[in-house]
Amino acid sequence: MKLEVPARQRSQDAEQNDKTAGVRLSIELWNHPTKLPLPEAEADADGAALVPPLNFAMVDDGIFRSGLPDAANFRFLLSLNLRSIVYLCPGPYPEENARFIRQHGIELHQFGIEGSKEPLVYIPEETIREALKVILDVRNQPVLIHCKRGKHRTGCVVGCLRKLQKWCLSSVFDEYLHFAAAKARSTDQRFMELFDASSLMHLTASQ
Repeated sequence: MKLEVPARQRSQDAEQNDKTAGVRLSIELWNHPTKLPLPEAEADADGAALVPPLNFAMVDDGIFRSGLPDAANFRFLLSLNLRSIVYLCPGPYPEENARFIRQHGIELHQFGIEGSKEPLVYIPEETIREALKVILDVRNQPVLIHCKRGKHRTGCVVGCLRKLQKWCLSSVFDEYLHFAAAKARSTDQRFMELFDASSLMHLTASQ
């Protein structure tokens, strides 16, 4: 004997099946999200890709930070219209980079801070102060601050600049950790915490 299902019941069952199918589809979409296309690399007027240096970021208007640029980054640096570079490593500036800045009238300010590992880290406070004076002088901007990797020495200089800008210490550390990541050093953070920015406050007042 065949049991007839009333039309109303069949309609309710179909609606329930549609809901169940919708839930299954939602779960499938969650488990297998659509991969959105990545944005295309920025290009200059000639169509050549502009490749920023390692750990590049804008610090403030006219102030940038990064690791040591190489030839692949030179077009990108030209797009910044740099007036000067603050280099935080000792020893001669790499010849290819030196030739590039000479050709484009970019001034080099070198403040050699030795790279070292904990527990033998030494950060010369007076050198940091002198570097900040150059960085905050609008006559030198736009300016790029860099060391080798753009993590520790550059991170300390930018951290001290943030204290001049009256950032809270937790925000200073957050920015430092963003770039230093697993290579973060407690001595760097301690230096930034104890850095007395009061003698340089007049430099930011004119910004």
